[in-house]
Amino acid sequence: MNPDILYFVCAIVAVIISGLAKGGFAGVGALAMPIMALGVDPVRGAAILLPILILQDAVSVWAYRRSWDGGILKVMLPGAAVGIGLGWLFAAQVSEVAVLGVLGAISVLFGLQRLWVERGNAITLPSDSPGWVGFLFGIASGFTSQIAHAGSPPFQMWVLPKRLSRDMLVGTTALAFAVMNWMKVPAYAALGQFTAANLTATAMLAPVAILSTFAGVALVRRVDPARFYTLIYLLMILLGLKLMADALLA
Repeated sequence: MNPDILYFVCAIVAVIISGLAKGGFAGVGALAMPIMALGVDPVRGAAILLPILILQDAVSVWAYRRSWDGGILKVMLPGAAVGIGLGWLFAAQVSEVAVLGVLGAISVLFGLQRLWVERGNAITLPSDSPGWVGFLFGIASGFTSQIAHAGSPPFQMWVLPKRLSRDMLVGTTALAFAVMNWMKVPAYAALGQFTAANLTATAMLAPVAILSTFAGVALVRRVDPARFYTLIYLLMILLGLKLMADALLA
């Protein structure tokens, strides 16, 4: 396939996936970056998606602006800042191939973890685990978010055992990742990724993101969640394995 055509197809599919995730298909958004990386350098792809994620975050934060847990954010966000810094250093110091391999590994681990959870299992911590544990999970969340926009699993491992109410959990998660995404802006700027070409691509994809978010809201009640999520996570594992193979063979 022509590289330009492959890029646009992957970009559109990735943005649709991201929009569906924000519209109610929680967890599927981590599939966006592996798809994007099939058509473009993963660092560039992540930079193109970042402003779109920030735009979508604004809607979520506004909707849940009165429901968030400041104690969790106080512990995890400093750790996330450290993780984002580590992710920036990694991307700045290694080759595109190495970033591709790490993205593939994160995708495989994310897919396996979500399949494990969907089967009724979970890797959780005690509800009263100390703050330094949350800080460490914040570092992991920030690193995976910087590399692959996939910081949810480490975040959830520390937060879910606290058994927050639904709105408090959704609001805290929305605000945490909104802040993380803004933290990533200087990192991607330092990597030289906010070029005119990348920002133009973001602007072209923004309407697709908005429409797919509304589509997610409309479709979430009409789709069999068990089969849908199983398919998504299996696809994520396969894409992750392909990215790892591409990196090893490059």
